[in-house]
Amino acid sequence: MTDNEITYEIIGAAIEVHRLLGPGLLESAYEECLVKELALRRLNVERQKPVPVVYKDVKLECGYRIDLLVENRVVVELKSIESLAAIHEAIILTYLRLSRRRLGLLINFNVNVLKDGIKRYII
Repeated sequence: MTDNEITYEIIGAAIEVHRLLGPGLLESAYEECLVKELALRRLNVERQKPVPVVYKDVKLECGYRIDLLVENRVVVELKSIESLAAIHEAIILTYLRLSRRRLGLLINFNVNVLKDGIKRYII
């Protein structure tokens, strides 16, 4: 699959989850359901993937975790908040850099129309 095909499937799966659940739940509920939906679409998903910080050639486990890593290529950061802020963009960009991935999706489920809560990042 191409990166575009993977992101198309992720967004479709997120829309399906949002269509069935709506806004207002905890992030953990959306994560659980999105993982199930992605598995139904036969995509490989890793949850809460640790991301080490490398400082002066030393790998440090600092507790950073990617919400979802899909097909070992797309970083997915999930939120269920009133509105996205600059810090959320900084977080996904940092996860992309630390994990050495180039493509990420930031998805906020706490919106009326999910397309308004999805942002795509390429570095």
